[in-house]
Amino acid sequence: MDQTHLTADLAERFARIALAHVRREYPNNPDHVLAGPEDARPPSALHPIFHGSYDWHSCVHSHWMLARLLRRFPEIPAAAAIRALFDAQFTADKVAGECAYLMRPTARGFKRPYGWAWLLKLAEELARQDDPRWSWTLAPLAEIFAQRFRDFLPIATYPVRAGTHFNTGFGLRMAADYAEATGDAGLTALLRDTARRWYGADAGCPAWGEPSGDDFLSPALIEAECMRHLLPAAEFSPWLACFLPRIAEGEPATLFRPATVTDRSDGKIAHLDGLNLSRAWCWHAIAAALPPEDARRAAAEEAAMRHLAAGLPHIAGDYMGEHWLASFAVLALEVG
Repeated sequence: MDQTHLTADLAERFARIALAHVRREYPNNPDHVLAGPEDARPPSALHPIFHGSYDWHSCVHSHWMLARLLRRFPEIPAAAAIRALFDAQFTADKVAGECAYLMRPTARGFKRPYGWAWLLKLAEELARQDDPRWSWTLAPLAEIFAQRFRDFLPIATYPVRAGTHFNTGFGLRMAADYAEATGDAGLTALLRDTARRWYGADAGCPAWGEPSGDDFLSPALIEAECMRHLLPAAEFSPWLACFLPRIAEGEPATLFRPATVTDRSDGKIAHLDGLNLSRAWCWHAIAAALPPEDARRAAAEEAAMRHLAAGLPHIAGDYMGEHWLASFAVLALEVG
């Protein structure tokens, strides 16, 4: 089986993994503020669509993956089950329930920015489907999160450079796909201007703190991928030369070595499998942006393949990784 590109066999395998957990309500790790005893409700009552996959954001990006696989491989055996799932879940009533949750005063920062970004990424993928019904139905929820980016970014003085859900570079990068797909020039400009403001002067990144013990994103590489996507090519190239000036020499070395995962039943340690996959995604994308004769391109591509080989065998086996890693594998196998 080819494990360097997304194939129909891999798509079927990943789809079956996700279909087994996107409606699995328990175990569940809610991100939920109780304003009173009446708020102590089961996940499916709080989130009519995204109550599976252990947590809300993993359920969202598992739906994104299923949509991506359906579009790329519409004839795989799992396709009928994906369509049936979307017909059942993407209904006006259920979307209204998800929207209602966000109107709670305690939900202003709910899943910021990771869940916001993934919901917009899902909306972008649904907009690319042959059947427009799911996209139209989800549109009110997508618009809430797009507006949250519009409201939040102007008041966000500083970026968050963590290797986890709070990383702002990842949020900008994924939201940009939605803004471009929907023709929202204003949101695209806001995302680009924010990236320049937060990261434009960064230089000589040492990456000395990477990886931390529960990273699933590389703060350095996701920043580079954010800038690659949002900046014009002529602006990105000199920025990258300042930010990571020694890629051709394999430095900083920590960015070129896959992370070691010692216990995949520990949810935080299992994040490191995701780090290997997200690094593969970023390195692939950075390599593709460099000229063929650029020595950095070969170094980046080799790093991508090394990380992919470290992460791809561990998509399933323990639910701490199984409920989300396939999505990151698809990112790594399908740059773009």
